[in-house]
Amino acid sequence: MNVWIANPFDNLPLEGYRPQRYWLMARAFARAGHNVTYWTSDFSHALKAKRKILHANPEPRIGLRFVPTPPYKSNICLARVASHMALARKWRSLAQAETRKPDVAVASMPPLGLCGEVLRFAHANGAVAIVDVMDAWPETFERIVPRPLLAPLRRAAGKIYNSADAVSAVASRYIDLAKSYGASAPARLFYHGIEIDARPPRREARRDGMFRLAYIGSMGASYDLETAIVAVKATPRATFDIAGGGPKEALLRKTAGNCDRIHFHGYLDSAEMKKLLAGADAGLVPMLPESCVGVPYKLADYAAAGLRVAECLGGETQALVERFHAGLHYKPRDPASLARCMAELAAGTDAKWDPGGFADGFNAENIMSDYVRWTEGLCASGA
Repeated sequence: MNVWIANPFDNLPLEGYRPQRYWLMARAFARAGHNVTYWTSDFSHALKAKRKILHANPEPRIGLRFVPTPPYKSNICLARVASHMALARKWRSLAQAETRKPDVAVASMPPLGLCGEVLRFAHANGAVAIVDVMDAWPETFERIVPRPLLAPLRRAAGKIYNSADAVSAVASRYIDLAKSYGASAPARLFYHGIEIDARPPRREARRDGMFRLAYIGSMGASYDLETAIVAVKATPRATFDIAGGGPKEALLRKTAGNCDRIHFHGYLDSAEMKKLLAGADAGLVPMLPESCVGVPYKLADYAAAGLRVAECLGGETQALVERFHAGLHYKPRDPASLARCMAELAAGTDAKWDPGGFADGFNAENIMSDYVRWTEGLCASGA
């Protein structure tokens, strides 16, 4: 089969980062003998800058297509809206020029515009169209935009869900969201995967009494990192390593002040990130419950590193953590609650904690091989 995958947001391993969902998906299709065209933006969403690697033939059976995309400086701004609209238009023109059309197309949701264009193109060319839901758009914006103003985006989302031949998602809540719009196509949950080098060992409490908390990811409005900084500053035997960047970084640095137990590392490549997590005792999931996040990327990173987790997201993430005795939940926006959580994690591990089992739940080889088999079944049945 010719498989098209469209996602403008994920980092690329060619840039030194660990492979994320859609590159892992592309590899799985390629390993199964399919030819993959991976469509992405020439603008790095994480770094808010043009990508440096724009010409590459990265791996057998995987072809990269970079779509010229106007830049934007913030995740929430009109420039980003305009950028996504331009991305969708440019993708359409580039797709029409391709001589080898897809047999199946997987489009990430969001962004809405590109996802809609991919579905329309797939159907026009007799291909199976799959929507892979990464985030709840436009629901995630309800915290900052009056609900009535989001009506046009809701209509667009409804058309996408209802025109898809199948829906996959990184969390159960997104499957439920698609169904709430009336989607009746086959739907399947596939968690974020990560490459597992080896089953992680069980970690015991440090003899020096220090507790090392780590966070990797964005520093945006939905991430309550201020609570973590306040909690760590109030806990003399705790340190906090923060890797990533985002619009709240300056504020977070100001909150941290001159505390020498809090370190900002910026964006790390794959090797540096593994090293950081190898030296940590626990990973932080500080997403607020109203963020609409289901199961974040970072939970897979922590699992692969053999880390327990302190999380305030609740929902499906909390259920997974509790299922594997992989950490503790703390009350959002409550530094004292997080401090108690850290103290309990520092005191020792739950006897039922199974780091290998937790990591296996995010093993990309298993998850994406299953995704390929599911997709092949959809194509065989003429979904």
